[in-house]
Amino acid sequence: MSAMSGQKAMTIRLSAEQADQLETVASVENQPVSDVIRAAIASHIEQVSQEEKFQEGLRDRIERAQGLLRG
Repeated sequence: MSAMSGQKAMTIRLSAEQADQLETVASVENQPVSDVIRAAIASHIEQVSQEEKFQEGLRDRIERAQGLLRG
């Protein structure tokens, strides 16, 4: 198996300013840009998943999906 097994490649577009800032953070932290991006995404997901509004939306989505399964 390859090292990328279980991973999905994605493409994002950043403004020139965001790209410069990202590269600066990665350089200062001596990390690859991809690691900084993954850490930021993980942090965002953790934060959002704890919010009540997200939890409500998730419950609604699950209920709709269960309704489709029931026919």
